[in-house]
Amino acid sequence: MDADALARAVADHLHAREGTSKALGIVIEEVREGYARIRMTVQGSMLNGHGVAQGGMIFTLADTAFAYACNSRNASTMANQASIVFLSPGRDGERLTAEAREEAVSGRSGVYRIRVTGEDGRDVAVFQGLSRSVGGAVIN
Repeated sequence: MDADALARAVADHLHAREGTSKALGIVIEEVREGYARIRMTVQGSMLNGHGVAQGGMIFTLADTAFAYACNSRNASTMANQASIVFLSPGRDGERLTAEAREEAVSGRSGVYRIRVTGEDGRDVAVFQGLSRSVGGAVIN
C-alpha cells in the first residue's frame, strides 16, 4: 500500500471508531500523508445563543482533521497542544471545511496548521496543533 492509501485507511479506521464524528456528520473528503480535508454541515443543534456555530463545534472539526493528518503515517499520535483563532461565524446550514497541513515533524513531535473555511471561502478559524507520537500502529 502506498503512503497516501495508508493515510486514507488510517483515517477511515479512526472515523469508524469515533462517535463524535458520526454524531456531527463529519465527512472525509481527502487524506494523504501529512494532510487531511474534511467537512461538516452546521446543524441547529450546533448553534450557540447568538445563532451561530458554537466554537467547540468548529474546534472539534479542526481537531478531527488534525488527528487524521498527524496519524497518517500509521503511528499512533495524540494532540499535545492545540489553539484556535475564530475569525468569522459558521452559519446554520453552512458546510464548513477543515484542511489540515503538516508544517514540521521532528522526532516524536509534529506541528500542524488547520484552516476552517465557510462555503464562500472565507476563513472561519485557524487552528494550530502540536502532536506527539505515543508508539504503536493505528491499524495492523
